[in-house]
Amino acid sequence: MVNILKPYTKNLELLEKAAEDTHILDDLQVNSARLVDVIIACEDVFDIEIDDDEADEIRTIGDAVRVISNKLA
Repeated sequence: MVNILKPYTKNLELLEKAAEDTHILDDLQVNSARLVDVIIACEDVFDIEIDDDEADEIRTIGDAVRVISNKLA
């Protein structure tokens, strides 16, 4: 997940120390438009489709991991 977030993150120092509760928009300073790019990148990397409702649930790194894990299960 860190590698996917890296190009969109303004706070790379915090990304290196990121945990499940790290907020993508607030902590990593990824803007909402770029969050869409992150979700598309996740879809491409993991060969999944994340619908709008699932995308709306993604706020933290843990949220993203949970959505991706559920899709891969």
